Amino acid sequence: MIARGMSLQVYPSEIVSIIGPNGSGKSTLLKALARLLPVSGGEIYLQGRNIWSLHEKDVARRMAVMPQSMDFAGDVTVRELTALGRMPHRGFFSEFGTRDAQAVDRALELTSMTGFQHRSIMALSGGERQRARLALALAQEPEILLLDEPTTYLDIRHQLDLMLLIRRLHDELGLTVVMVLHDLNHAARFSSRVVAVKDGRIMADGSVREVFQEDLIRSLYGVENTILELEEGGQSHLVCLPHDVTGAFAAMPDAENTGGLRQ
Repeated sequence: MIARGMSLQVYPSEIVSIIGPNGSGKSTLLKALARLLPVSGGEIYLQGRNIWSLHEKDVARRMAVMPQSMDFAGDVTVRELTALGRMPHRGFFSEFGTRDAQAVDRALELTSMTGFQHRSIMALSGGERQRARLALALAQEPEILLLDEPTTYLDIRHQLDLMLLIRRLHDELGLTVVMVLHDLNHAARFSSRVVAVKDGRIMADGSVREVFQEDLIRSLYGVENTILELEEGGQSHLVCLPHDVTGAFAAMPDAENTGGLRQ
């Protein structure tokens, strides 16, 4: 998907979820932010500097990416995988030092993977493997964490476990989190801000309550839906219940015309 005319600013310590139908440009946007995909026009700035003017290691020290999928060598252990996250902090010929070992230990502890550290990646369950990949990202000691559909292929328990872990890491470490999500209810519950993308454009950008409107979700996905508010443990959050498919995708107005949504 070609992304056109996108304008987005992410603020420190936000949790931003990017939602939208398949092929809408969500992953394209995330890859551009991660410096994994060159842009043919426009510019991307990381903490005030053009991201393509920075050395790759400088970017990796500030920002870690957890892609949708990752190939593993069959015999690599969880600790060996996590240790790869220290590469941005080391010279080409430098040895793995005490500071690196401490960062790896901390990443394994944060993701509850210490007990799995000597186990082969291929021997892990899907949820354990995702936490190992997250430990790899955390070993970089980033300020920004980018996640591309982190709950893909996980059952509902492991999805929830991972999302709760991401929120805890945000709260404890002050991480800025930007993630592409398919599950609207995860986006509603765990985000401070939601960006809706369709046809390579940002169609809406605002708080959960601003974006989770029935007419907006209908136009974005082509489904009839009901937005409910649930209260749990003294806290309330929105839930989206899709219940029918509309006849056709309706064109949604630009964000600047949707009444209070940012773009």
